[in-house]
Amino acid sequence: MHVLFVHKNFPAQFGHIASYLIKNHRFRCSFVSELPPAVVDGIERIQYKTRGGATKDTHYCSRTFENCVWHTHAVYEAMKNRPDIKPDLVVGHSGFGSTLWLADLYDCPIINYFEYYYRSKGSDLDFRPDFPVKELDILRSRTRNSMILLDAQTCTRGYCPTGYQRSLFPEEYQPKLETIFDGIDTNIWYRRNVPRVVQGQVIPPDKKIVTYVSRGFESMRGFDIFMKVAKKICDARQDVVFVCIGSDRVCYGGDLNRIEENSYRDYVLKQDNYDLSRFIFTGRVEPNELAELISIGDMHIYLTVPFVLSWSMMNSLACGATVLGSATAPVQEMIKHGENGLMADFFDVDGLTEIALEVLKDPEKYRHLGEAGAKMIRDKYSLEKCLPQMLDLYQRAIAAK
Repeated sequence: MHVLFVHKNFPAQFGHIASYLIKNHRFRCSFVSELPPAVVDGIERIQYKTRGGATKDTHYCSRTFENCVWHTHAVYEAMKNRPDIKPDLVVGHSGFGSTLWLADLYDCPIINYFEYYYRSKGSDLDFRPDFPVKELDILRSRTRNSMILLDAQTCTRGYCPTGYQRSLFPEEYQPKLETIFDGIDTNIWYRRNVPRVVQGQVIPPDKKIVTYVSRGFESMRGFDIFMKVAKKICDARQDVVFVCIGSDRVCYGGDLNRIEENSYRDYVLKQDNYDLSRFIFTGRVEPNELAELISIGDMHIYLTVPFVLSWSMMNSLACGATVLGSATAPVQEMIKHGENGLMADFFDVDGLTEIALEVLKDPEKYRHLGEAGAKMIRDKYSLEKCLPQMLDLYQRAIAAK
């Protein structure tokens, strides 16, 4: 059985399932991406190269679709030049290397991974009234779904990582979609018994550690709210250190269009008088180091507008962290307040602070929440649970062809 994966990056969401299929079920797996040709862990990587894309003369609202078409064409050409590859199944991430034209190249089922369906109202776009949305961004939200809708129309089946993300899609496509999480590798993401050291800096035992993780420090992931909460914690207690893991990228939203500073972090830090001696900004770190940093923490704060759920929150739960999250979708799908974590309203700085201070007063009192979170990951969201679900989806799609 031969599966062809499609994503501009490698291995992205498909690395674990590809390895699982090769090692456990003797599948053949190929992967078409923008990275150079190679064979990695038994997966043949095929490169595609785009020949063009949107320019400043392309209408703002159609640039996403224009870029998607160029990627789609490049994927098609790359695979047309490999007539030796005849997959039994194509699996692709709709939005990062469309499978659309492969339906005209191969007579096999196509499964698409659908991560998000954009909406102009009741979504990430209008969640923060403190950041007014430009009219063109509201209009663009509809056309950003163009390739996603074409993929949804063309694919055999599709899946989303959370029920919330699935619920965003139009009703007529719901029967095609299932909810299957990517899966957490609990061989990496588990609670570590390691020294309280952060990049060479020893944290004394009388200090409390609060962790915050975000690929980019930005408003979509509540970095400004986190810093306000952190300042209030600093004002209330002198024994707390904040370990912030991530970078100054803005991965989502238009933060950099609203500010004069070079980074959103710089902008936020200018808004108040922060004691930066209490903060350690580590930059991006490798998974094992991140698991260790989360493990030494007394509490982890995860904030997000209603949007794609970050792997970091699930990784933190897997590491047994006491997670304080924003009461937003899809966090509410994973955390039950007082059972496996804690939550407060995204904008309620005082409420978040009050809960955080209670935890920091006696972290051991709340350790059962982290243990329950880690058990939930093992029982429902580990690779051992999710990969068989994915395989079942693949097999059903192939059988129905």
